Amino acid sequence: MSRLTHVIAGAYAPPVAGRELSAVSADGARLHVEVHGEEGAPAVVLAHGWTCSTAFWAAQVRALAATHRVIAYDQRGHGRSPAARAHSTTALADDLVAVLGATLAPGERAVVAGHSMGGMTIMAAAGRPEFAEHAAAALLCSTGSSRLVDEAQVLPVRAGRARTRATGAVLGSRAPLGPVTPLARQILKYATMGPGSAPDKVEACARIVHACPTGVRHAWSKVLAGLDLDAEVARLAVPTAVIAGTADRLTPIVHARGLAAALPNCVGLTELTGMGHMTPVEAPEAVTRAVLELTELYLHTTEKEKTP
Repeated sequence: MSRLTHVIAGAYAPPVAGRELSAVSADGARLHVEVHGEEGAPAVVLAHGWTCSTAFWAAQVRALAATHRVIAYDQRGHGRSPAARAHSTTALADDLVAVLGATLAPGERAVVAGHSMGGMTIMAAAGRPEFAEHAAAALLCSTGSSRLVDEAQVLPVRAGRARTRATGAVLGSRAPLGPVTPLARQILKYATMGPGSAPDKVEACARIVHACPTGVRHAWSKVLAGLDLDAEVARLAVPTAVIAGTADRLTPIVHARGLAAALPNCVGLTELTGMGHMTPVEAPEAVTRAVLELTELYLHTTEKEKTP
């Protein structure tokens, strides 16, 4: 019956940050930020998704911090970032550029990776000059730009108006998730993870998702239900890779394929067979590899260009 906010042992227990700070967004919202790795190392910024927290990136942080400076932050209302009044894609973009400004030197570039709502955050910020200043490349992981409720397959019924209405009601529910029980794990696995997901991965995701406050979960569900970032995708000019699971019920693979076709500078679409929505936990090596490929191709090149 414990309400742990994340697992405390094993591969998915988040490592201790080398440094913590607060970034202040445009409306005064304060964002909890963690920095791992050596100062001066090539930078990677990680933006988590709806109902998650920095703990969701534990495997990537652990793998990347040996050679990179890894910056992870809690979206407003999630994890250790206090709840805020504003819930919108504008607020998501404001928050990301605030984190970039608080952690990177003027003109310093980073690879920016976002999962689910974190990917939507990147899309929302695509036209911001602050994003252009700091983003060398981007990774969109298990995400979409519009029609989220219409395309979601979390309910095992035929697509149509009835499914869309029912899906919206389920995803937008105000009901508390309660403690992590065997039934809760089973439901979360079905809705958000591939059928072959190991128990430790399910446990890690369940602890994180169930720790999200009910009011925060509901407020952001309304934003996601009305999401339309198709125009912003066209503004995401940096080299951008897309990665997603073929068994994703929340943002089915049609979203990833659509993004890859619409992005002005897509540098690859990776489809992970049998994986669900929680790909950084379900397929940690593949997601980490995607980040590393972007840093090698674009971030290191950018840094070399700056060297006299």
